[in-house]
Amino acid sequence: MDPVQELLQFIANAPTSFQAVDAAIDCLQGFIRLDEHETWQLEQGKNYLVTRNGSSVIAFRVPVGKPVGFQMVASHSDSPMFKLKEHAETEVQGKYIRLDTEGYGGMIMASWLDRPLSVAGRVIVRQGNRLESRLVDLKRDMALIPNVAIHMNREINTGYTYRANVDMVPLWGSMQAKGSLMREIAACAGCREEEIAGHDLFLYNHMPGTVWGSEQALFSAPRIDNLECAFASLRALVQAQPTDRVQVCAVFDNEEVGSTSRQGANSTFLSDTLYRIAAAFGYASELPVLLGRSFMVSADNAHAVHPNHPELADSANAVWVNEGIVIKHSANQKYTTDAVSEALFREVCDRKQIPVQHFANRSDMRGGSTLGNLSASHVSVPTLDIGLAQLAMHSCFETAGVRDLDYMIHGMKAFYETCWTPMGDGTVTLEA
Repeated sequence: MDPVQELLQFIANAPTSFQAVDAAIDCLQGFIRLDEHETWQLEQGKNYLVTRNGSSVIAFRVPVGKPVGFQMVASHSDSPMFKLKEHAETEVQGKYIRLDTEGYGGMIMASWLDRPLSVAGRVIVRQGNRLESRLVDLKRDMALIPNVAIHMNREINTGYTYRANVDMVPLWGSMQAKGSLMREIAACAGCREEEIAGHDLFLYNHMPGTVWGSEQALFSAPRIDNLECAFASLRALVQAQPTDRVQVCAVFDNEEVGSTSRQGANSTFLSDTLYRIAAAFGYASELPVLLGRSFMVSADNAHAVHPNHPELADSANAVWVNEGIVIKHSANQKYTTDAVSEALFREVCDRKQIPVQHFANRSDMRGGSTLGNLSASHVSVPTLDIGLAQLAMHSCFETAGVRDLDYMIHGMKAFYETCWTPMGDGTVTLEA
């Protein structure tokens, strides 16, 4: 199957971070699953994966022989959406049933209006003395946030401020739908409604992705940020040839809300995993040395020049869809790229003739944040921030370039396969 079609199917299978990790595991055929609450028995030359909270996953390949270091790629599994509150159903004048929600992440609110929405996430099911986590996805149009007609809101096209608790409340149905939400969820989970002991449920855009344009060079879908980079990193890890380093692919949850969770990039998940890998082979005391020979790529998409607003981009450091992997720069270290990490990654891409481009925010505009600097606060290794150029980031339906996906997969694969040696601060040697 074409890589973009595979990506669109991956996105369709990943309406929330919980399903994204489930879809990631499907990509990692032959990887042995580990549990954090058990002792790890690892073997050289084998592939492994471990999850935390069911919404973050770290996969890794152990080399044959003593590892020299870690070669790591990090991305994230979550996207902005609406989370259902514990008691979600509310009535409107005895005629409508709405769903009480709370915004997750910094979304473009207007993009969520008048779109078919479904419900997905996880529930905790009580089975005797056992509490069991189950994924749920209703997989059909279930709700919608209707616009107010222009006749009733003449300001809608002149700068309207959306109020999350008023304008962005989804319609579930008429009064006949009362009480049906948890019945639908229970049926999807294969349990009785009263057996549901807890839930993390989200509304998501149910529209399928599409490839479009006269040259079929663009595609649009929900959650491109950041499932595109997650998919590319997983595919690259699977395709990469083993080296003398532990090859690691980390997909973290909660980046869109700051990563400060037990499964986010600003947690100990990665550092715990690296320590356990080293300890399993008797190298725990040498972990600082291994980290000193390690490198991380933080992969999270970047803003392409907008066709209607090119003035919003930095004139000299603007990026375009379908023109290559984006290296992201920031003086305040919102992006971790420095001269060393940039040069190393550019050399990797140049050797494979993979195009790269450079992004920096316009100097009078505050950019977004990502996970590279947060992860580096726990695992201090040289780090580079990259991504792919896209339009409408944090919209309910985003747009990116078809060719760029191939560039990213091949660039990450080349990165995983690159052998290099640090010779001192700022100096590295790459194998020919």
